[in-house]
Amino acid sequence: MSHPLTRVLTLLELLQSHARLTGAELAERLGTDVRTVRRYTAHLRDLGIPVEAERGRYGGYRLARGYRMPPLVLTNDEALAVVLGLVAAERLGMGTTVLASAGALVKIERVLPQALREPLAAIRESLAFTGNAVIGQAPGAGILLALAQAARSRTTVCISYQSWRRQRTERDVDPYGVVFHNGRWYLVGYDHLRETLRTFRVDRIESVASQARDFTAPNGFDPVAHLTSALAQVPYRWQVEVTIHGPVDAIARRLPRSVATLTADTTGVLMHARAERLDGMAHLLASLEWPFTIHRPDELRQALKTLASRLAEAAEREPGERRS
Repeated sequence: MSHPLTRVLTLLELLQSHARLTGAELAERLGTDVRTVRRYTAHLRDLGIPVEAERGRYGGYRLARGYRMPPLVLTNDEALAVVLGLVAAERLGMGTTVLASAGALVKIERVLPQALREPLAAIRESLAFTGNAVIGQAPGAGILLALAQAARSRTTVCISYQSWRRQRTERDVDPYGVVFHNGRWYLVGYDHLRETLRTFRVDRIESVASQARDFTAPNGFDPVAHLTSALAQVPYRWQVEVTIHGPVDAIARRLPRSVATLTADTTGVLMHARAERLDGMAHLLASLEWPFTIHRPDELRQALKTLASRLAEAAEREPGERRS
């Protein structure tokens, strides 16, 4: 970092990303001395950028409160991280609206230099996902932010909620956390109307109002664990129990807790899962590289045999041969 202009711009970047830095800290990061730092801050003031200096033992430099830089200053890695985050959020259904994500991307690209704009546009066009896009009703940004703020400040809120039967109720809720799971946002909290712990779909919440009443969440409460456990209790047609003969850590990476419950035992990993269709479970098990033993249901064995027969038939089929 030998060029003075480079150091001045780096100083500006450091001041934007930190609330306050001492002269010694800035000098160390810039590879110079404190006297030169004072000269660089004077250059920034000459450019109209309000750099404030605090004297004394605990003094330092900072940008004036409320000051915002007109241009967006991002490194290549930072710009890539922002674009990937916006594209992934839109693809996975995490965004509030498609227009919001698209608008943010347009604004970011507008202020980026051409040399960086073209590669990022290529990333957007060529990026692919192994999962299917999630299509559903996105929650309102105001509602999502209000719930997150209430959960952080431990403040009770009143929500207007519409059930799947389109019945509207007003209820006070202590929000323990907001969770994104399988393409939907959920609120987990204590429902004062039902006097029990409940899970609400955020896209069904029509309004949020603070009650200015504080609450205390249970010690060690995990909103993610509660949500996945609650959703696992939703009734399905089939209860599946299979022992997978492989290492628990590797199996857990292939079968997250949102898919199945895994318990290590002496013979492998015992998997409990629920399924509406056994053919899908057969495909899941067949995709694993470890042997497994079916405990229940017996109908899963037939589903696997049917899949195996189809695969064997495909393996024997010659090019140009029609399927009978």
